[in-house]
Amino acid sequence: MNIDEWWPKLDSAMRDWLIAHNGEAVPAHILSSIEATGAAVTSDASWVGHSGPDGLYLSDEATDWVETVANRETTDDR
Repeated sequence: MNIDEWWPKLDSAMRDWLIAHNGEAVPAHILSSIEATGAAVTSDASWVGHSGPDGLYLSDEATDWVETVANRETTDDR
């Protein structure tokens, strides 16, 4: 499942956190919410980036996608 499929299924507080903290490690409770939408947190998922000492990061593509949504460059994503 791609980010554009699970994003609208997240509640607004989760989406707002991802926008405000774009590029940062995603906390476990938000990853759980993403998984609850049906998205799998696997290394081959396009939105999954690398894992670091602080946790999982979104891929560069997903980070750019969130930035686009944050900048309201698209209207259907939010």
